[in-house]
Amino acid sequence: MTEDKTQPPEDRAADRAVADELKGVPEEMLDNGRDSEGEDEIAKLRDELDAARQDVLYARAETQNVRRRLEKDIADTRNYAATGFARDILSVADNLSRALSSIPADLREDEKMKNLVAGIEATSREIEKVFSAHGITRIAAMGLPLDPNQHQAMIELPSDEAEPGTVVQEMQAGYMIKDRLLRPAMVAVAKKPD
Repeated sequence: MTEDKTQPPEDRAADRAVADELKGVPEEMLDNGRDSEGEDEIAKLRDELDAARQDVLYARAETQNVRRRLEKDIADTRNYAATGFARDILSVADNLSRALSSIPADLREDEKMKNLVAGIEATSREIEKVFSAHGITRIAAMGLPLDPNQHQAMIELPSDEAEPGTVVQEMQAGYMIKDRLLRPAMVAVAKKPD
């Protein structure tokens, strides 16, 4: 150790005394004591920093998942908000269809009935147009194999002409809203004759 000539003589003497006391202590102990304690503290802080980074990553991932779920819920709400109302309106469309099919051909040609029939047909077309605008489509049934996801078999009819399990009569039309079932088609299914 070199002496600092700018220090007052008392300070230089104190420094020499401390240096003399430390001469007997091995240098590794002096350095390792301070470094070991500092390294432990740094390692602890690094562990805490890693844990905090991990927590932030998990929080970001969870936030992103919540955002995606909310966006899907909002889209589903937009797409299927009219489901209850559409189910209720289906009975109106059914009644209009029944009214049209119940008018005999001779009355359709009658001058007094032509306007009534034209009005019912126009109302039926308007309902179909509104259904189409809102993604409501009729389920195909006649002549197709029974699909339990879209058809509800009400009865079995013996038939030589159709394959067993084929829809031979539609009792009530079925509808989809976008890609969801709104109402299954109620159908009669062919079976082998006895």
